[in-house]
Amino acid sequence: MADPLHRELLGLALEAARRAGALLSEGRPADLGVAATKSSPVDVVTEMDIASEKLITGFLADHRPEDGFLGEEGASSEGGSGVRWVIDPIDGTVNYLYGQPAWAVSIAAEHRGETVVGVVHVPPRGETYHAVLGEGAWLNGRRVRCRPSPPLGQALIGTGFNYVAERRGAQAEVARRLLPEVRDIRRSGSAAIDLCDVGGGRLDGFYERGLHPWDFAAGDLVAREAGALTGGRPGSPPTGELTVAASPGVFGALQPLLEELGAWHD
Repeated sequence: MADPLHRELLGLALEAARRAGALLSEGRPADLGVAATKSSPVDVVTEMDIASEKLITGFLADHRPEDGFLGEEGASSEGGSGVRWVIDPIDGTVNYLYGQPAWAVSIAAEHRGETVVGVVHVPPRGETYHAVLGEGAWLNGRRVRCRPSPPLGQALIGTGFNYVAERRGAQAEVARRLLPEVRDIRRSGSAAIDLCDVGGGRLDGFYERGLHPWDFAAGDLVAREAGALTGGRPGSPPTGELTVAASPGVFGALQPLLEELGAWHD
């Protein structure tokens, strides 16, 4: 029987993501303003990004006022319920700014430190991935599984690059050395979508250095519940140092290769 708490958290995450997606889709101004900058002028925080996070945290706080929050745009509170929401109000902010379709609203719920619910809503695709711990991964109500593992040389791998020039250079060198070892590499600009696409069979694997918890919390659960393996460096969970997700056979070959290539450092 499904855990009642998990069911409640899933329902709230789905509704919050839907509302934020509607705000972002319908309210995107033609002259999208920039409220601030992140780590470099390339990586922008838009007014809509901040508005999306306020909508999500306000909605969730109205229903569960004792919960904690960790959000990309500054939401941070411990709460007293044992539940913490990890929120990326627009994953793929630059895509959103430019009108590219690879952006999403990502919401995860942790209970006593363990991620139990993940929702990644992708309005441009009309798609919503969700997962509940122990209950599988779903795309628009249809259960999804990762692809059967091909040999690494036939695997399609997603990745991402940081917006700080020095780190991008190191990441580009890793990608240059990895490319001859795989079928091809894709870069969508949204880690949350890439992780879900591993779970949904659109990628065989994904890796990236420099992610934050809000970038991968929901997508990591979707990938795992779809049968993929996830981690960081060998023996470690996903971290900012390195995040890896892949179908089991690909993961077994990709993770040690990334370790050898130094994908975990600049």
